[in-house]
Amino acid sequence: MAMLSHLTATCWRNFQGGRLNTQLFYGLRALHKSGASDAAGISATEEGAISDRLITQGDVGDKTRVKTLKEMPGPSTMSNLIEFFWKDGFSRIHEIQIEHSKKYGKIFKSRFGPQLVVSIADRDLVAQVLRAEGVAPQRGNMESWKEYRDMRGRSTGLISAEGEDWLKMRSVLRQLIMRPRDVAVFSDDVNSVVDDLIKRVYFLRSQQSDGLTVSNINDLYFKYAMEGVAAILYECRLGCLETNIPQKTQDYISALNLMFSSFKTTMYAGAIPKWLRPLIPKPWEEFCDSWDGLFKFSIIHVDKRFTELKGQLQRGEEVKGMLTHMLIHKEMTLEEIYANVTEMLLAGVDTTSFTLSWATYLLAKNPDIQEQIYAEVTQTLGPGTVATADDVPNLPLIRGLVKETLRLFPVLPGNGRVTQDDLVLGGYFIPKGTQLALCHYSTSFDEENFPNSSEFRPDRWIRKDTTDRVDNFGSIPFGYGIRSCIGRRIAELEMYLALTRLIQKFHISPSPLTTDVKAKTHGLLCPGAPINLQFIERQT
Repeated sequence: MAMLSHLTATCWRNFQGGRLNTQLFYGLRALHKSGASDAAGISATEEGAISDRLITQGDVGDKTRVKTLKEMPGPSTMSNLIEFFWKDGFSRIHEIQIEHSKKYGKIFKSRFGPQLVVSIADRDLVAQVLRAEGVAPQRGNMESWKEYRDMRGRSTGLISAEGEDWLKMRSVLRQLIMRPRDVAVFSDDVNSVVDDLIKRVYFLRSQQSDGLTVSNINDLYFKYAMEGVAAILYECRLGCLETNIPQKTQDYISALNLMFSSFKTTMYAGAIPKWLRPLIPKPWEEFCDSWDGLFKFSIIHVDKRFTELKGQLQRGEEVKGMLTHMLIHKEMTLEEIYANVTEMLLAGVDTTSFTLSWATYLLAKNPDIQEQIYAEVTQTLGPGTVATADDVPNLPLIRGLVKETLRLFPVLPGNGRVTQDDLVLGGYFIPKGTQLALCHYSTSFDEENFPNSSEFRPDRWIRKDTTDRVDNFGSIPFGYGIRSCIGRRIAELEMYLALTRLIQKFHISPSPLTTDVKAKTHGLLCPGAPINLQFIERQT
């Protein structure tokens, strides 16, 4: 085996200098095949190495020279530190994706402290990564989340879990909310929240001098999204859209806001040494305080539902609901239920609210498109009809509106993966354990994927016939495959029903108070300034 290792390494050295005798190379590989690397990260020395656990002939053509990570272009560590920590590059990660892909190519490397990251800004390479995933893909670095849970003795949820724990939770939850028909049963719950959203729009308009403007529209959509997700997860209403919000709910909203305000520091914990915490304690303390508040709120509502459920079962009443299912079937422990509803509510609020903010902003800036969608809704539903999940397949422009909004403003401008096996990507050897950054914002604006990519065109997502195939991997805001967003169908239902009703009720226009709003990255891609819109009641 030692001799084989030597011969294989010699082959690699010859391979790096020019064409390799592929017959000899693959013969040696067949004899020397071994398990995958256990490396947790990639050192500077390892960047220059190509594994002796080699790839197949299908991965590298006869005339292809596989390059090492050391040969991969990318910004220097110092320029990264200046860009992100001196120039606040964290707030414009989406723009840096495009800048770096133009400068270094569609696959490049970066270092963030000790962490090496390979960024991929090519649709086909993104597809290659995602299609090669195993049964339990490993997400990017979430050490700060894990550290908090270990410190408090909390379970991980679907977002923070990895490996077998994640696989078990996924199998339980996917049967409840992964398919459109699974979430269709929640139409009445969501429409009840949409009723309150419309009432709130009327109230907020009445508070303005022009009687039309809703200021900082994301604040309204944030409360709508929280109320909608909670109605499904907790099976109760929280009062987020009331004029006087209950104190416990307000405390939860504050905890959520604190979580997102501390996101920048904590999510990039791999680049910030722990020894800095005594010198800069506030970000970590706020991060822990916000998680404490989120878990406390979830525990209160899960325990409340558990008590109600026992009484209902004793009385022989019929019970249903997502939380009810989890509590009755006991496929997860109570601690795992606490963790999952906490993480799912956290993930479902700002993602939905930001998308609704951008969607209505784009409609206001493009009145002709808004009227096309209004015509589709009116012709399909008839005047005054409240849409349900069953109507959504017949509203292609509403679906296209959401998809196009998420293409232009993907809530997650990038996604992380850790390679679970060695692979060749874009001509480079990528060892197991390498952190990958999938640059979704960059691929969404690639002209090869979406012609006239800067234009807002919801109709680009409508298939012309059965042979027409709309691009899949250029824009994948909910991810792909087994690790795709578990709450996608709930989020889509909330957005479809809210947008349909808003368009039925109002013509949406920009407020004179709003100039052009640019995006910024604050963990998620969010509006860089308040969006103020006029909601002008339609005459029916």
